Amino acid sequence: MVHHLSSERVESLARNGQALVVDVREASEYRAGHIPRSRHIPLSQLVHRLKEVSKSHTVVVVCQSGSRSARACELLGQAGYGKVFNLSGGMAAWKGPLDH
Repeated sequence: MVHHLSSERVESLARNGQALVVDVREASEYRAGHIPRSRHIPLSQLVHRLKEVSKSHTVVVVCQSGSRSARACELLGQAGYGKVFNLSGGMAAWKGPLDH
């Protein structure tokens, strides 16, 4: 089961250093604008780069619409990550600041 968080909640968690945001979009999408301090790990590489995501952190996964990030949340859950959330609506619903 995938748990979702709103844009406002994710912005608060990320700003306060309470969550690691993992952006699973492709490089061109990430370069076009991403959540500040997010870690870019495309979905196609996630299984090979799990060591870059600490199991002790709250992890919020984001893509453009929420579909790829939902798959990433399931993958992380199967790999033993306990505190994993999907950004509800993805970047299309993001209301916070962007880095480029």
